[in-house]
Amino acid sequence: MNSKFILIQLNEINFELVFKYLSSSKKNEFKNLKILKNTFKFFETYSEDKYENLEPWIQWVSVNLGKDFNKHKIFRLGDIINHPKEKQIFELIENRGFKVGAISPMNTENRLKKPAYFISDPWTNTFSDNSNFSIRISNMLKQTVNDNASGRISFNSIMTIIEIIFKTFHYKRTLILLKLVFSSIFKPWNKSLVLDYLIHMIHIYLFKKKIPNFSSIFFNAGAHIQHHYLYSSKYIKDFPKNPKWYVNSFSDPIEDMLKIYDIIIGDYLKLYKKNTNLCVSTGLRQIPYNKIKFYYRLKNHSTFLKKVGIKFHKVLPRMSRDFEVIFENETDLINSKKVLENIHSDKSNLKIFSEIEERHKSLFVTLNYPNEIKKEDFIVVNSNLKLNFFKEVAFVAIKNGMHDSKGYVFCSPNSFIETPKQSVHVSKIHDMILSNF
Repeated sequence: MNSKFILIQLNEINFELVFKYLSSSKKNEFKNLKILKNTFKFFETYSEDKYENLEPWIQWVSVNLGKDFNKHKIFRLGDIINHPKEKQIFELIENRGFKVGAISPMNTENRLKKPAYFISDPWTNTFSDNSNFSIRISNMLKQTVNDNASGRISFNSIMTIIEIIFKTFHYKRTLILLKLVFSSIFKPWNKSLVLDYLIHMIHIYLFKKKIPNFSSIFFNAGAHIQHHYLYSSKYIKDFPKNPKWYVNSFSDPIEDMLKIYDIIIGDYLKLYKKNTNLCVSTGLRQIPYNKIKFYYRLKNHSTFLKKVGIKFHKVLPRMSRDFEVIFENETDLINSKKVLENIHSDKSNLKIFSEIEERHKSLFVTLNYPNEIKKEDFIVVNSNLKLNFFKEVAFVAIKNGMHDSKGYVFCSPNSFIETPKQSVHVSKIHDMILSNF
């Protein structure tokens, strides 16, 4: 194989909605996304039947392993590390004698012997490649993503971002990044696009420098923006509009997101013209959510657990509302579970953590309180302890989008991937990619 192959993971993007933007746009707008639509091989995928199994960290594992959920049974984000015998697509391609790189692949463990580069996702407890640059990037992603709800960015993360800008400097791309940073002051949804564009700059830089045969890049800003702002799309009708304090009625975050993704896709189309196969996949998609639901995240997981009297070894924040608590022994686990199960709102009596999964020496916990939390709201821990709920959490979003089984795949005409005549399970992408190697 002389040509190279890039898997572009546009996580959860609803391309039926995208097509509406493309069809009504001016000639020079979204020109790169139009190339995907009009000239690339296209097919749809489906995933799991049960809604609780429609999660990107499940579907991307299905792609990586070539198995549906009923076979791989990996349900939680970060849990791939508990399945060391499963062969992921990355090491399979490496074992065939090819050079492999990956940037932030969701729920993926680094099992490569000699990665061209590997920068872990912000949620999976795995190693990046051995370069100090990759390690610093990985730490920056973990810090900025997990502290996103509180808007905190550490000094070390700032220094890493400055280092990235200098190392990957490209006049046009750097200018786009700086404009995104500035616009995020007025358009908070652009913060996630800043991160996506930053890892895109890293990926282009490393791809050209290390020249892997296979590389993957994971973009999550679109999923984040759809979850939080889908109601604000000009093409979403018959659903409640977001309140003005949340997003003004003149803004369309979905359109803003597509403008950046169009630029990103344009950079990969240039590589495609230089003998690089492309596969753009969404894994699944989002559709409008039919209820009003608020998302919150603990501001400081360790501090909160100590306040409520929980004895733990360490806590691992996961995406959005989830976190995993690790214990020294089963006694601490059992006692802690009882404490968490009983914490409830003083007004509605609703439990704060009604999803608690017991594991071996750990609890996987979701803060799934659905209502708006106000300054005067308290939670009851026990008869002797109340905490101000508002002070303990950071507002994440009003839920706008929900997961749906359908996904989309676009493959460059020069790839060996054959377009199926009908929709296939998302896990089939695995073998289609391997056919190029």
